[in-house]
Amino acid sequence: MRRIKLDRIDRKILSNLQSNGRMTNVELSQNVGISAPPCLRRVRALEESGFIKGYYARLNTQSLGYGLTVFTLLKLVSQAEADLKKFEQKCDEWEMVRECHMLSGDMDFMLRIVAKDWDSYQKFLTSELTALENINSIKTMPLVRSTKEEAGVPIDVS
Repeated sequence: MRRIKLDRIDRKILSNLQSNGRMTNVELSQNVGISAPPCLRRVRALEESGFIKGYYARLNTQSLGYGLTVFTLLKLVSQAEADLKKFEQKCDEWEMVRECHMLSGDMDFMLRIVAKDWDSYQKFLTSELTALENINSIKTMPLVRSTKEEAGVPIDVS
């Protein structure tokens, strides 16, 4: 089942799940104002159509020993599609790279990298990132603090 246009109930479902992905189907159905069976069918349809990409727990990086988050901007020597794909595949292999975004403008990619400390980031930077052939320049921006971390997108439920 592939629905393209979202109605108000679908948007309410998405908004609720975006806020609390652990919500039971019964709680969700009560929040959106429909019974549980059609609510579950709608959730499945939203999953199948790609509106819901997955569910995960947002973890506390500090508690798990990752005291450093770094945003890294990279410019490649070549922006040929094959070279872009090769870089993206390499990013998939690196556990420390938690996000990889291709950009337009002066830089080609922005990475969000987590590390235990500055020394482990420096080791990754010198042994992995700068070791790639296609890297032209790298700009490193360590995170000082986060004042807002909101998942997903704004959803109009009216």
